[in-house]
Amino acid sequence: MAQLSLFDAKEFYEFPKDLLDYRENFLTREEADLLKNKLLDTVPWEQCTQKMYDKMVLTPRLTAWYGDSQYNESEENKQPANPWTPELLSLKERIEKEFGYRFNGVLLNLYRDNNDSVAWHRDKESRYGKRPVIASISLGQTRNFDFRKKDHHQSKYSLPLPHGSLLIMKGDLQEHWEHRIAKSTISMKERINLTFRLINEL
Repeated sequence: MAQLSLFDAKEFYEFPKDLLDYRENFLTREEADLLKNKLLDTVPWEQCTQKMYDKMVLTPRLTAWYGDSQYNESEENKQPANPWTPELLSLKERIEKEFGYRFNGVLLNLYRDNNDSVAWHRDKESRYGKRPVIASISLGQTRNFDFRKKDHHQSKYSLPLPHGSLLIMKGDLQEHWEHRIAKSTISMKERINLTFRLINEL
């Protein structure tokens, strides 16, 4: 199996290496277990609101932001920065050293069960720069990370993200592709997703 192969029910696709880096076992099982348990116990998780179809709704997941400055997901959803913890700072520096990128914040998402999700979207806001790099660590329950072409929704692919895996989105991915974590009819346990980002001051 090729490193960046994505599977769905019917077809096989080799995702361009200039758009994704994927390490299935970036963290050892012990490292991933310790970090997941620490984050579940200590992070000040919050359920935020977002605007959908001119209505304010609760996001179907919990979040927290750690970094050098406030995180403004939208005008309605501004999260003050929690100070870096030793564990998060160490993980940030490890990814930076291995891949040569720089990050100044990390958005944590807690998917409590199979009913939690994030809808189709692109991380294309101006505060991320023109070709943003986002490094995503997955902990806990394996969930499918779905991709589809922005203007061709039939081109859809899924990559299961297991405990301890690292996915780096880069290049023109946010320009031409959307991604999501879908709800599931199958019962699932908690999943924590850490997305390291470089936020530009506007």
